Parts: sequence; structure tokens; C-alpha cells
Amino acid sequence: MSSAVSSPAQHGRPTALYGGKAGTDRRVTVRDIAAAKQRGEKWPMLTAYDAMTARVFDEAGIPVLLVGDSAAMVVYGYDSTIPVTVDDLIPLTAAVVRGSRRAMVVADLPFGSYQTSVEEGLATAVRFLKETGAHAVKLEGGRRILPQVEAMVAAGIPVMGHLGLTPQSVNVFGGYRVQGRGEAGEQLMADAKALEAAGAFALVLECVPADLAARVTASLSIPTIGIGAGDACDAQVLVWQDMAGLTPRTAKFVKKYADLATVLGDAARAFAEEVVAGAFPSPEHSYR
Repeated sequence: MSSAVSSPAQHGRPTALYGGKAGTDRRVTVRDIAAAKQRGEKWPMLTAYDAMTARVFDEAGIPVLLVGDSAAMVVYGYDSTIPVTVDDLIPLTAAVVRGSRRAMVVADLPFGSYQTSVEEGLATAVRFLKETGAHAVKLEGGRRILPQVEAMVAAGIPVMGHLGLTPQSVNVFGGYRVQGRGEAGEQLMADAKALEAAGAFALVLECVPADLAARVTASLSIPTIGIGAGDACDAQVLVWQDMAGLTPRTAKFVKKYADLATVLGDAARAFAEEVVAGAFPSPEHSYR
């Protein structure tokens, strides 16, 4: 049995996805996301990889946090997403769940953890939900991974799809290139509709022409989440280190909303200079 929690939406007052105060109601669910699509409401998604950052974003009202396989680069220092493993991502995902109270936490399934078979994919998704408390999983690909999506949804696991530039397939693409031009656009459209039919509750579109993303968004009843896919998508996502100006090189579609690299560098230098000069710790930072 479960107890129902009354919310503004239950009384005819839909709660906006973005901006809800953390801890005052409940976790964002797939139903909330579907309702936002129906209302025509746009919303933000950010990556997160640790409890403290998750708390900051959760309290800022970000409704969905993605523990992306981008952790391979921004946490573990690899050149691509391919080397990161399930065992690498599970503790990060668990930390984000513990650090947040309202946001839906989506776990990225890493390369090699679902492509081999339906059974492998389902087992991986189950691990993430059981061991981390994640509320959904994300996996890359179109019609070729429909059996995995269908099995996960049938097992009660919400699935977010990912089309366009799928970084786990970067070696097939020959680099990080825009996807979906020409005839490939119609294939992407078919993949999007197939993922929706298989039960995916949302779809990331990465590095696709804006007009194609607009057509896909208009043709689906589930929300699209753009990253380098123009402004017609229902939501937008960025890797938080890109958004905050920590990464030295970023893609064309990234807008830096802060310069944390400079802020942290200045703070580190100020600390170091005070230590060298004997100014830190001062009496106010010492015990008597």
C-alpha cells in the first residue's frame, strides 16, 4: 500500500515543473513531465554527479537531473563516454538521489551495459533503480534498441530515449558531428515515433538541425529535450560544467552562464597566498 500526497495539481492548480521548492511537495514524475508538454511549458534539465551540486540545482528548482555518462569526461577524465562503467556511475547516481528532494533523477546507462541483449539491458536498469534510487534511465539509439525499451517499460522502469548525436556511437559517426540531415532526418523521425510507441516518456535530441527537431517535437506526444537542437524542443539540457564555465572547450550549442573556472582559480590562489604569507589561519579560524 502507498499513501497519496495531496498536491496543488490535484486541486486543479498545476505546478510548474521549473521553480518548485525542493522538499515541499514530492518528486517530479513522468506524469508531471507529460502534463508540462500538454500545457506547452518549457523546462530545464542539468547533469549532476554529486550530492552537493544536486542539492544546489534541486533548490534552484531544476526539475530533472541527469547523471550522464558524460561523467566519463567531467568526473573521470576520459576523452569520451565509452570507458565509463555501470560500477563507475552507480555511486554517482546514488549521491545525486541523496542530495536532491524534488528533482526526478535519471540515470544514463553506459556503453556496453544494454546493447548486447534485452536481458542485459533490463538487468542494468534494475540495478540502477534498486541500488541508487534513480527514478528513470536513459539509453541511446532508435529502432535497434526497441526490445530493450519495451522490456524496461514493461518492468515498470521509465525510459528516456536519446537520438541524433549519440556519443556512445561516436566511433561509428567518425566524430562529434551534426546528425539528421537529408534522408537521415526521416530515419530519425521514424526512430522517434518508434521510441514513443515503445513507451519512452521523453526523448533527448542532440546535435540535430533545428527544423528537424521542431518537426519531431510537433509530431510526438512525449516531450523532447534539446541539446544543440534549436529552441523548439520542449526542454533543454546542458552538462553543468559546460553551463557554468568549468570546461575549457565547449560545443557551439553551449552557453556559459558563469565563469567558475576563474572564480575557483582565484579562490585557490588567494588561499595559497595567505598560507604562504602566514595569514591563514588567523586567530578567528583557530581554536583556543
